[in-house]
Amino acid sequence: MTSASTAQSASADRAGAQSPGNGTDSPDPTAEAPRAGGGGGVPAIVRRRLATVEARLDAYSWLATAVVVTIAAILRLVGLTYPKGKIFDEVYYAREGWQLVDKGVEWNYKDDVAAYVVHPPLGKWLIGAGEWAFGYVDTEQGFNVPGALTTTAPEFGWRISAAIAGIVSVLLLVRIGRRLFRSTALGCAAGLLLALDGFHLVLSRTALLDIFLLLFVLAAFGALVLDRDARRRRWQRALDAGLDPATDRPAGGWRNWPWWRLAAGALLGLAVAVKWSALYFLPAFGLLALFWEVGLRRSAGVRRPWRGALLDEMPWLVLTGVVLILAYLSTWSGWFLTDHGYYRTPDQYQHVTALSDTPVIGALQNLWEYHKAAYGFHSGLSEPHKYQSWPWQWLLLGRPVAFHYSGDGPCGAASCASEVLLLGTPLLWWSFLPALAATAWLGLARRDWRAGAILLCVAFGLLPWFYYALQGRTMFSFYTAPALPFLVLAVTYVLGAIATPYDGPVPRRATATGPGTPPDAAPAVATEAGTAAEQPAVAAGTTGPGATATAEKTDAEAEAEQARADRRLVGGFIVGAYLLLVALCFAYFYPIFVGKVITSAEWSARMWLDGRWI
Repeated sequence: MTSASTAQSASADRAGAQSPGNGTDSPDPTAEAPRAGGGGGVPAIVRRRLATVEARLDAYSWLATAVVVTIAAILRLVGLTYPKGKIFDEVYYAREGWQLVDKGVEWNYKDDVAAYVVHPPLGKWLIGAGEWAFGYVDTEQGFNVPGALTTTAPEFGWRISAAIAGIVSVLLLVRIGRRLFRSTALGCAAGLLLALDGFHLVLSRTALLDIFLLLFVLAAFGALVLDRDARRRRWQRALDAGLDPATDRPAGGWRNWPWWRLAAGALLGLAVAVKWSALYFLPAFGLLALFWEVGLRRSAGVRRPWRGALLDEMPWLVLTGVVLILAYLSTWSGWFLTDHGYYRTPDQYQHVTALSDTPVIGALQNLWEYHKAAYGFHSGLSEPHKYQSWPWQWLLLGRPVAFHYSGDGPCGAASCASEVLLLGTPLLWWSFLPALAATAWLGLARRDWRAGAILLCVAFGLLPWFYYALQGRTMFSFYTAPALPFLVLAVTYVLGAIATPYDGPVPRRATATGPGTPPDAAPAVATEAGTAAEQPAVAAGTTGPGATATAEKTDAEAEAEQARADRRLVGGFIVGAYLLLVALCFAYFYPIFVGKVITSAEWSARMWLDGRWI
């Protein structure tokens, strides 16, 4: 391959050239060792831009991850059976979960017919799995079923799946954050912030659908990030083997298929099978995959990166869409494999003339008609609700949702209160808007792909609801759920910038080639003590103008490094203080996240926005 042309083409791609920067972990060793730009080697700048987090097992990072996940698990599992009974929309989803286990479809036991529901079945299947394993009791409908594994309090059965989903989402965010920021510390910070968020905690302890939606959207994003790294490693290996990016492309074969991208499609399909609002992330993820492929080719030196990316990747993106659809349809297996689901056969719904009894095609057509009816319900939902809110209120905690409230004691006072309030940890949530602004500014200043990915996912997770707000649709703050991990990543991104200030690109050092060295020539490898060429002169005590200049430069570098260390110390203190304050804020509001019985005075003291939170 032509190294000079590769370096020249890659120099136009600043998007992939951020410092590992707000991290402490090493990139992949195969991408760390710089080579000179001459001969058949890969230029150092290209290797840096194709670098990924090392894939081998890192015991320290997994130990740190385990600590954060353990904290999340304790908070979500302890006292899971309280409050007793079904709270808020558990009256729908806990029952529908058992109906799916019992009948394969949602069922109206009173009339002994299929029930009309407006959400896909996967989240309810997961709730039903917990009920099947640990038992289900519903005195109103006459059910008292022992668990297949063991029998526990019924609340544990219908809430355990949500708790597991919440714990796994914390695990995923730690690992995704580590890979994005190349830092175990920042990955753990992101996971800890999510673990200490009241909004996430309440959803993790309640049998609602939104925690499953959050989990699958986050998992799909994680798979997409892994796909980005896998594709870059593939190109790195090809360039090392002598590939000329101007004329060739890496070898194909099933081993080089974008398996993680296909997995992302399947996971997003599962997210859609929980709630259709996951579809809002489809264009965001598609754009990310395409932009990353373009940036990869530009870094590698492909002459026409957009053309190459579109020709090479569009078929895979289409196949990913097919995988998404198949994954979604698979969750309707109970509906397909029975003949008593809603709109399943035309015999029971003769007033719906569009239904068909044609094998296979007829079932798909009937499912489409069912979806049309459900979409009509969603789009026309405008009935006022006590806890409805508007999208511009969500990040400000303008109208949280009360899942449960009781005035029963004892609490050691004349008046008691017990509430489960879907409220984000205020200090964390009130950081989101400043963090988004800072992420946008830092991302533009540094041309950092990570900032763009975070902001794009936040935008597609929240902005569509503003359109529905203009239509007057009834909405609730828990619609924010799938965007929450990306909001936490935005805060973490800013914390990383504070902890490890960006120094900009390393200035080009003077070398033996002299001041006339062309820009595309490979620079000497700079170290903290100067270049390898300079060190012997200093060590030998050589005198003269050259040695004096070297010594002065070394002193300047030492002062700059000390200044960077001081900034890191101050930045680390600020980040640690912020995490501590979030933890203290979470602890203060914890009683109203889990329904702990407290005095009315203590409850009232936590209603910071008065009537908006009551």
